[in-house]
Amino acid sequence: MATVYKINKGVNKSLEFRGIKAQYIVYLAAGLGILFILFVILYLAGCNSYFSLGLIVSACAGLGITVSRLSKKFGQYGLQKKIEKQKLPQCIKSKTWKTFFLYGK
Repeated sequence: MATVYKINKGVNKSLEFRGIKAQYIVYLAAGLGILFILFVILYLAGCNSYFSLGLIVSACAGLGITVSRLSKKFGQYGLQKKIEKQKLPQCIKSKTWKTFFLYGK
C-alpha cells in the first residue's frame, strides 16, 4: 500500500494571521495578555464591571488596529530595521589618528 505524504509549501514564508505578520502576532498576544491582567485587576479592585469591560474592549480594538497598521506599514522586518536605524550614531568623532593606526601594528 502506497503512503501519501503532504508537501509543506510554506516552509520559508513568515507566519501570518488575518493580515498580521511575523513578530506583530507576538505584540498582539502580549498586549491582549496585559489587557486581560488589567481587567482582572480592575475587577478585583471593585470597579464597575461595565466600565472596566468597555475600557478593555476599546483598548483591545485600539491595540488590534494599531498592530495591523504597523504590520501593513512596515512589513515583516521593517519595524525592527527602523528601531535599529534610530540607534545608529549620526557620526563618529575621533580627535587623534591613533585610533586608526593602533590595530595596524
